[in-house]
Amino acid sequence: MSSSAAAVAEKDDVLTAQNNYKIIQEVGNFEETEAKRPDFDHKKPIEVTKSPLPQWKYGDGVPDNGKSLAQQHHEIDPYAADRPMINNYRLLVSGIAPRPVGFISTVSADGQKNLSPFSYFQVVDHDPPMFIVGFSSRPGRVKDTYRNIKETGECVINTVSENMIEAVNATSIDAPYGVSEWDVSGLHEVPSTTVRPSRVAESVFSIEGKVVDIKEFSDHQQPGMSIAANVLIKATRFWVKEGSANADYSHIDVEKLRPVGQLGGISYGRITSTFERPRKKWSEEVPKSELLTKLDATKHNVK
Repeated sequence: MSSSAAAVAEKDDVLTAQNNYKIIQEVGNFEETEAKRPDFDHKKPIEVTKSPLPQWKYGDGVPDNGKSLAQQHHEIDPYAADRPMINNYRLLVSGIAPRPVGFISTVSADGQKNLSPFSYFQVVDHDPPMFIVGFSSRPGRVKDTYRNIKETGECVINTVSENMIEAVNATSIDAPYGVSEWDVSGLHEVPSTTVRPSRVAESVFSIEGKVVDIKEFSDHQQPGMSIAANVLIKATRFWVKEGSANADYSHIDVEKLRPVGQLGGISYGRITSTFERPRKKWSEEVPKSELLTKLDATKHNVK
């Protein structure tokens, strides 16, 4: 195949992929729908309640009279020939929730700035501080964030609070390469120390980071779609907004952070109440529980 014919075929593959790509949800007249909803209450305090079952004892499981066991589960093969990819997407983002928003700033090798939110993001360790970001395949070229990270190996991860969500959501627009999402959102840059990308001034917590490893899933790539990848990032600096943490900067106040989590579809969730459950030590709990005492005795018989 000639180079020109290959280019035409590749363009056709991208157009086909775009037509089949249904992740961006059409919501109709959203402004009209939202106008009927109650106003967002910025002053609503975060309430601390008792845990759901404060009298729970070891071995109790879920004391709901067997209701949680009554319904059977439906088995799904995510790779079944008749299962559309979009069904896996919708199932995962609605079932794995809430998810933190990874708000990532990057700079390309030639200085182009990018700012974008990510749903597939999580902290995965604290010693060393490690984070992972997932880049799913999409029609055409890879996301600018992924290209920048591959070129430079640097980024800044910024947290997202309630008062930022409109500006953060605006950065998810499919702006052409070279258009800065900083300008689109109106968010403000502040300099980093160990990496080139800027931090988001409005964020309560920001993490400068450098890439440790990249895993690309070339075996899963489809015609017209970019490659999917996971990026492992090691933190090099933390930044916490003053007045948002305790004296030794070991704990951020959730009332100051006001985190927003992603749910299914276009939905987000906020924190309105919390509860506490301490982690227990086996040695301290065994004398208090008949069940644990029996289990502790059996371990001595294991060879």
